[in-house]
Amino acid sequence: MKCLFSGHTDPGLIRRVNQDAFYIDPQGRFFVVADGMGGHAGGQEASRIATETIQTHIDEKWDSPEDSCQLLEAALLRANRAILNDQARHPERSDMGTTAVVLIFRRGQTWAAHVGDSRLYRLRGAKLDQLTEDHTWVARAIKLGELTTDQARVHPWRHILSKCLGREDLRQVDVNTIEVRPNDRLMLCSDGLTEELSDHIIAFHLKSIRSCEKVVTALISAAKNKGGRDNITVVVITIESIASSGEQTILQGTQS
Repeated sequence: MKCLFSGHTDPGLIRRVNQDAFYIDPQGRFFVVADGMGGHAGGQEASRIATETIQTHIDEKWDSPEDSCQLLEAALLRANRAILNDQARHPERSDMGTTAVVLIFRRGQTWAAHVGDSRLYRLRGAKLDQLTEDHTWVARAIKLGELTTDQARVHPWRHILSKCLGREDLRQVDVNTIEVRPNDRLMLCSDGLTEELSDHIIAFHLKSIRSCEKVVTALISAAKNKGGRDNITVVVITIESIASSGEQTILQGTQS
């Protein structure tokens, strides 16, 4: 697989502390975005613990015989346990938690896992698809036909998560294969982006700006221009080609 990538996180215009965290593997094998909650110190710590734990687990198990679905599920559940252990040591952070979305390219396949409402998108041609399903009260209400998408965007309960890392009752995470083709663009982001920008605007930027670094900057700037009410994290990956045999990854990218 040959791809280009870039990522950046910004506190936005209202929050004094950035509770988002992200990680880009230097070899471009995997990508992580997390959005913490539970007060300034708690949220920042939860997203940091999750990102570092997921990174460590994937690095340690990359060459193991474990399949990618099991690898991802174990990484996120290990992150959940790490946050719970930190809560036990620091009761002042007992309500902290975090979302997480992870993308990996491994053994000729692309996999994604997530908990919460940080998202993975794919732009193919002019069509933008959300590849993850938010673990929120409003997402469930939409699925049941109780709310429309437009109603959900302004609903006062739209930030209520039904699932996140940092909870004793988390038993499983969503893990799925992702089909990718040359020229596809993948984007991981926190809800600081999607709260401010519609899918139409996101697709416009992903489609019209070739450079991964420049499109990340443009998306964050656009979200800030719309209000920037939350922390904003964006990671963009452009698939240039897919190896015909074996697993070969040639990557180039930036993170900041």
